[in-house]
Amino acid sequence: MFEELVANLVHLKQDFAKNYSGSAHIQEVIPLSDSEKFPIDKNHLHLLHDFAQKNPIYFNSYEQTISKIPCVVYEGDINEYWLNSIKHGSSCQPFYPTWIMSAYLMTSIAKILGYGELIDIGSGDGRIAFCANFLKLQSHSIEIDEGLVELQDNISKITNQNFDPICVDALEFDYSTLELTHPIFFIGGLAQMGGDILATNIIDKINSIPNLKSKTGIVFAGTHSKRNLSSNLTNGGWSNLIEKHDLKVTNTVSLPTVWTFDQLVDTPYIYTKFN
Repeated sequence: MFEELVANLVHLKQDFAKNYSGSAHIQEVIPLSDSEKFPIDKNHLHLLHDFAQKNPIYFNSYEQTISKIPCVVYEGDINEYWLNSIKHGSSCQPFYPTWIMSAYLMTSIAKILGYGELIDIGSGDGRIAFCANFLKLQSHSIEIDEGLVELQDNISKITNQNFDPICVDALEFDYSTLELTHPIFFIGGLAQMGGDILATNIIDKINSIPNLKSKTGIVFAGTHSKRNLSSNLTNGGWSNLIEKHDLKVTNTVSLPTVWTFDQLVDTPYIYTKFN
């Protein structure tokens, strides 16, 4: 089912992007209701809209039928948070969110794969951890920028979804305090923009916690863009790190993100686990 959902979301994004005539800094869509092409739990869909409606980065919304699917278009501006997010020395990528629908599908896949906890590293406004929480995964949202964590705290309170926003440098955090048993880590940041350093640090920390490595998954955000990849195009630029740390790729899914809105290809998310 999720393969079809992913394909339908990608098609929806492509049709929307082709015909979008607005001028907002960011824009995305969420289906208005469940349908044959988007057979999503009604409560889950309500929560996705609730996240957008109560997130101040979105300043406008309107209904529009796209590819015969009634949707809500959300328009926003992340410039303020983008500027704040690049001031941290160990930050490997400015704040550029994935789509809310993409976050939902990614966390749903993690749920299907059997993970019990989700740790989002470089979590931005917390949308992945937000989805994990209502999908009944124990969520932890790690973000270095205090402005973004304040934003997450506010969203957490007004949506009544405690996805555990933590303001900390992911390179310095002691993950043993989370008492993880079967976690999946989402790594924010492309390998070529410092994400490889962040991921290596997280892997070292996983290795330092007894009996955790064999039960842990890691999801990497990749790119198909040649301008971001100097040489190796496989696994979204993560092949060298995957091989070095003996990781096995279990799933790859390409989903819409803010930074691929005007591109024909979307962002690949590579699911891995330790061999």
